[in-house]
Amino acid sequence: MLTYSKLKFAMTGVTAAIIGLATLVCVAIFSIVAPTENLSILILGSLIFVLVIHTTQWILAPKIIEAAYKVRPASEDFAWLKEVIRKIAVDSGLSKTPKAMVAEVSVPNAFAYGNIFSGYRVAVTKGMLLNFPKDEIEAVIAHEVGHIKHKDVEVMMIVSVLPALLFWLGRTLMLFGMFRGSSRRNESAIIPLIGVGLLAFSFVFNLFILYLSRLREYYADSHAALTVPRGAKKLQRALARILVLSRQLRFNKAEIKALGKFRALLINDPELGISALVSADIDRVVEYIKSAKKLLPLELFSSHPDPAKRLRFLDSFLRSSS
Repeated sequence: MLTYSKLKFAMTGVTAAIIGLATLVCVAIFSIVAPTENLSILILGSLIFVLVIHTTQWILAPKIIEAAYKVRPASEDFAWLKEVIRKIAVDSGLSKTPKAMVAEVSVPNAFAYGNIFSGYRVAVTKGMLLNFPKDEIEAVIAHEVGHIKHKDVEVMMIVSVLPALLFWLGRTLMLFGMFRGSSRRNESAIIPLIGVGLLAFSFVFNLFILYLSRLREYYADSHAALTVPRGAKKLQRALARILVLSRQLRFNKAEIKALGKFRALLINDPELGISALVSADIDRVVEYIKSAKKLLPLELFSSHPDPAKRLRFLDSFLRSSS
């Protein structure tokens, strides 16, 4: 079973593996193909192109997210939300309080976003604000503030550059080898094969990125459990409530699809839900979820952990506090 100490070790190991292996592959490919004609220029151009695209996306992302999710600054009706974010930011040791935002979305969820230029923000959907107890929303906010404290936006942006670079470089080499002149026939055959290999590597690296994303979600859950009184129990209830209400709101396919565009940002995958149980006792729903072997059939391809595993992970904080 995953524990807090194992989590921190796994995050360090996976991050080092992603950066180390990607660097090794890039150096090996450069040493093989760089002496060939103008390939060194193509490789450098690919690197610059990917960096420019990712940096531009990172800078513009806050505006894009706010437009997609109809996010607005929290009004005075939600003054308590501003105060909760301020208190948790102070308890988390942040030098600046993230701005409180409200997303005009009926599906219950929350997310943190922003950068050093725009400032950082925590958004909660109307569906959560109107349907969840405030103590559970407090735990959800602590999770999102944890993402900001841990620099998760920046970490995931940096590591995601690597598979994108391998993909673009592989595509460039494949097309270069296919459409270059017929001279140096042996090289013409090898270069496209290297390109195909890099495309395969980029797919494998994306699986590593998704695994790292799941670990960062556990890490943010840990922050909520350690920052808010009885935070683990409150977050378990909130996650269970999200799953139940998300299932009930399945008819609102447009909103679910819109939320899915940035699903890695959210506290829970909006397309994942469970059938509403007869019992209205949310603690019984939590136990029902924890008893399941798994709720996410293909966790390998998900940016979020399986909910059953996630709730069982939070149990370790309940035991340590008892």
